[in-house]
Amino acid sequence: MLNRLIGADLEAFARDVWARRAQLTRGADDFSDLFSADAVDELVSRRGLRTPFLRVAKDGSTLPGSSFTSPAGVGATVSDQLDDTAVWRAFGSGATLVLQALQRTWQPLGDFVSGLGTELGHPVQANAYITPPQSRGFDAHYDVHDVFVLQIQGTKRWLIHEPVHPDPLRDEPWTDRRSAVAEAAEGDPRIDSVLGPGDTLYLPRGWLHSARAQGAVSIHLTLGIHNWTRHALAEQLAESALAALRDDPRMRGTLPLGVDGPADELDAVRELLLAAVATADSAPLFHRARRRQGRPAPLGPLAQHEAVAGLGPASPVRLRDGLEARLEGLRLSTRVGWLDFSRSDLRSLTRLLDGDVCTAGDLGTGLVERLLRAGVLVPAGS
Repeated sequence: MLNRLIGADLEAFARDVWARRAQLTRGADDFSDLFSADAVDELVSRRGLRTPFLRVAKDGSTLPGSSFTSPAGVGATVSDQLDDTAVWRAFGSGATLVLQALQRTWQPLGDFVSGLGTELGHPVQANAYITPPQSRGFDAHYDVHDVFVLQIQGTKRWLIHEPVHPDPLRDEPWTDRRSAVAEAAEGDPRIDSVLGPGDTLYLPRGWLHSARAQGAVSIHLTLGIHNWTRHALAEQLAESALAALRDDPRMRGTLPLGVDGPADELDAVRELLLAAVATADSAPLFHRARRRQGRPAPLGPLAQHEAVAGLGPASPVRLRDGLEARLEGLRLSTRVGWLDFSRSDLRSLTRLLDGDVCTAGDLGTGLVERLLRAGVLVPAGS
């Protein structure tokens, strides 16, 4: 997946570019299989999308959802579905349309994003920006996640400046440094270039950017890489240590009567905390957090019912994609929950986690039925 975005040496990208600097790639690939103008029209007019799957921005500001939504009509109690006439009027007057979380609503992007997230080891989200000619959507700003920009249709001029706050954390938005961002955006850009169809742009978090469509409608995808950071790992390590300290009677004890402040106790608490951190295992927390930040591949309830109802020794099955499944002892943890097994099941589970397609007879029909009902296995070929 990544090679489609950079069209070059993956090792060189990982060593010299990733999380370090912006990179423009000309003619990386043809992305028309992922998204198109027809996809925009279908999503806006036929899919019954609701906010916040669409944002509308004009002259640097986001318009209220009530300005482009309306009730769904007879037989529905939904009051905020997209109003395609209102969306058209906003777009016709120069507003940019931002289709958000397309990995949830457009299958080609859902499949691509799932594979890219697995390859990168970081969660990925897909948005599309549809900008009228000679219009801009947002002022210069930075994101708190890395970004791949994929130009789909038309052209767009991008101005890229180096960070005013390198590697911002998720709770450090650009609005906290609005004046510094505005001042930096007045300087000479690091990149000033027009992207055409097939071009890509990689921006590490914190890099300032703004863009303006040229002489035609511009459509580009933004793949947001929600980076795992060392700070996040430190938070999980501290959380694991604090959880362990709950079992220490000394830590649960009340401070002495009349204590003037924490100084008298601080050294003792620090010593206990450091010892807990030294022995803490944050891996379970890390993997749980990873599972929470993504979704498994779609599961059709009727197809799954047919698979259970027609299950036999020759039925081929496989692990459902995108589960982030891990076998921890006798427990299988996935994005759809956890299940405990006996040691006699471990060989079959290992085969499934390795990506093998197996028959129910090979694995044990009872085990397969249990995993199908749990949404962990799906029929092979689905």
